[in-house]
Amino acid sequence: MSRTLLLEIGTEEMPARFVAGACEQLKEKVEKWLSTNRISYGEVQSFGTPRRFAVMIKDVNEQQDDINEELRGPAKKIAVDEKGDWTKAALGFARGKGLAPDDLYLQEVGGIEYVFARKHQAGQSTMDLLPQLKDIVAGLSFPKNMRWGAYELRFVRPIRWIVALFGEDVIRIQITDVESGKETQGHRFLGQPTRVEKPEDYVSTLAAQYVLVDPEERKSRILAQIKKLETEKGWIVPIDEGLLDEVIHLVEYPTVLFGSFEEEYLEIPQEVLVTSMREHQRYFPVQNDKGELLPHFITVRNGDDRDLATVARGNEKVLRARLSDARFFYQEDQKMKIEDALARLENVVFHEELGTIGDKIRRVQEAAAIIGDAAKLSATEKEKLQRAATINKFDLVSQMVYEFPELQGIMGERYARLAGEDETVAHVIFEHYLPRFAGDRLPETNEGAVLSIADKLDTIVGCFAIGIIPTGSQDPYALRRQATGIVQIMLDKQLPISLDELFEGTLSILESKSLLKRDKGEILQDLCEFFALRLKNLLQEQHVRYDIIDAVLTADATHVTDVIARAQTLMDATEKEEFKSVVESFNRVNNLAQKATSSKVDIELFETEAERNLWTAFTAVKQEGEALLEAKEFGKALARMAELKSDIDAFFDNVMVMVEDEKVKANRLALLASIAVFIFGLADFSKIVFA
Repeated sequence: MSRTLLLEIGTEEMPARFVAGACEQLKEKVEKWLSTNRISYGEVQSFGTPRRFAVMIKDVNEQQDDINEELRGPAKKIAVDEKGDWTKAALGFARGKGLAPDDLYLQEVGGIEYVFARKHQAGQSTMDLLPQLKDIVAGLSFPKNMRWGAYELRFVRPIRWIVALFGEDVIRIQITDVESGKETQGHRFLGQPTRVEKPEDYVSTLAAQYVLVDPEERKSRILAQIKKLETEKGWIVPIDEGLLDEVIHLVEYPTVLFGSFEEEYLEIPQEVLVTSMREHQRYFPVQNDKGELLPHFITVRNGDDRDLATVARGNEKVLRARLSDARFFYQEDQKMKIEDALARLENVVFHEELGTIGDKIRRVQEAAAIIGDAAKLSATEKEKLQRAATINKFDLVSQMVYEFPELQGIMGERYARLAGEDETVAHVIFEHYLPRFAGDRLPETNEGAVLSIADKLDTIVGCFAIGIIPTGSQDPYALRRQATGIVQIMLDKQLPISLDELFEGTLSILESKSLLKRDKGEILQDLCEFFALRLKNLLQEQHVRYDIIDAVLTADATHVTDVIARAQTLMDATEKEEFKSVVESFNRVNNLAQKATSSKVDIELFETEAERNLWTAFTAVKQEGEALLEAKEFGKALARMAELKSDIDAFFDNVMVMVEDEKVKANRLALLASIAVFIFGLADFSKIVFA
C-alpha cells in the first residue's frame, strides 16, 4: 500500500533569489531521507512561491522495506571450542548483532569455515518515521538566515504554517511554536486561509485561493500574456531569462500589464533605460521590429486583472522618477573630465593591502605593456592599448555607475567617445571587462583582449599574493570566473604567451611595489594549480576524457592553446586501434626511465644491435619531432613518435637493462630517459587508461 506525501513550509515573504534553491533543497533532502530509510516512492514534484516551498511525493510506501541479510562472523577455529560449543567470540558476535546463539551456523568460504547468521528486520511503519522530517526542515541552509522571537532556529524567514500530510493523515511536526496541520494560506490579498484535505488537492486548493504553486505554470502564464500583448501592439519584448526567473518568484498569481513613459527619455542611452527598468523596477523593455526601444514597459502584477489602469499609472509614476534621475546623472556625468575622474580614483580603495584604483591602473599599464609585447601587437595597437589602460576605470566615479554598477565599462565607452577619445580606445574600455559571466562574449580587439587579461591577472595574482585564495564555494572576488575568462581569451586569440610568463610578469610588478605578503614560489605554485583546474574544467566541457586531461595537464598546463590542441590530438588517436600498443611501448620506456640518474648517452657503451638501432631511430625522430612540437603540429609529432614503437619493442625483447655492469646499465637507462623526456613533451602517456 502507498500514499502521497505532502510537506509545505509557509513563511514570511522570501527574497525571490532564494525560492528556487529552497524548493530544490527540500526536494533533494526528503528524497535522500526516504532512500536512506528504505521507503520506496514514485514521482516527486517541488513547488514554491515567495511565501512557501513544498514537496509532493506520490506512491510512498506505507512500510519500510524489510532487511534480510546474511552476516559473517569469526572463523570456526576461534568461534568453536574443543567441545563443539560456541566460544566468547561467537557469542559476542551474536550479541552484537542482536541475535541468539541458536541463530548461528557454520559455512565454508574459500576453504575456511566461518560463523554465519541470517538476520531479518521487519520494516517500520512509514507514518511512525515521518515526524523525522522536522529535522530536515530545521537543517535547511540558505544564503542568509534570520532568527525571530526567542527561538534558536535560524531560517530564511519566520515560519508561519506547516502542512504535513501522508495521505489524509497529518504528520505531527512542531517547529518553534508552529504545529503542522492541514491549514495553508491563500494569496495575501485575494485569497483566504484554506485547508488541504489530501495531497492530491494541494495544487487546485491553492489555485482557488489565487496561488499558483508551480513556478512553471506561473512562467507559462507570464510568457503567454506577454506574447498576447506583442501580437496586439505589434511590439517585441526581449526576455531576459534572469529577470524572468526573478519575477516568477516574486508573484503567486501573475498578471501582465504595460505602461508608458515620455519619449523624451529615449534620449538617455538605451543601456541606462533598460538597466533602470530591469534593476530597479523589474520591468521588461519594449522594442519595435528594428530593435529600437519604445516608450513603453511591461511588468507583472501579483494579483488579478482588476484596476490594471490604476496599477499601470502607479508604475509609470515610479518609473518616471527613476528615469528623471537617470537623465540627470547622464547630463551631469558629461560635464566630468576624464583627467579629473582619474585623479579621484587615487582616493578610491581597491583593496586595503593592494592600494587604490589608481595604484591598480598603474600596475595594469605595466602588465599590459608586457603582454602586448608578447602578443606581438603593432605599434599603433600598443599606443591605443596604453591609452585605454590609463583611462579604463574612469567611469567608476561617474554618478551613473555609482547608481548602476553593472554599467561599468558600458558607460565608460560612451563617455570616452563623447569626450573625443579614439573609437578603439573607447571600445576597449568596455571590452576589458569581458567576459563578465559564463557564456558572455569575448573581446574582439587585440587591445581589448590584452587589457582584459592584464586587469584580471592583477586582481587574481594580487589576491593570491596577500593570501586571498578561493576555497570551497567561497570566492568573494570572483577569481575563478576571471581566471576562466583569461583562459578563454588566450584560446580565442591564440596568444603565444604562457601562463608562467604571465604570472612571473605580474608577480614582478607586485614585488617591485612591495605588495607580496607570501613567498613568491608558493604564490606561483598556487597560481599554476588554480589555473590548471580552470583548464581541466574547460577540457571537460569539450568532452575530453578524464585520462587524456590528466595526460596533457601533467606534461604542461601553462600553454593554453597547446593544452587544448594536444588533448584533441590524443582524443583523435584513441579512435585508432594501434594507439593502445604505442602507449604500452611508451610506458615501458617511462617505467624504467624513472630509475635513470642522467640522460647523457655514450654510444661507445652500446653492446647490442637493438640498442644501437633504437638510438639511431630516436635521434632521427627527435630532430623532426621537436620541430613539429615547436610548430604545434601535434598530430604529426605523435605520428613520428609512434615510429619508435618497433625499435622500442625490439630493445626490450633483446636487451637486459638492469645488468651488473653499472656503466652499461646507466647508459641504457639514460637512453630510455632521453626518449621519455622527448615523449613527455607531448603528454604523460602513463595517465592514459584503456578498457
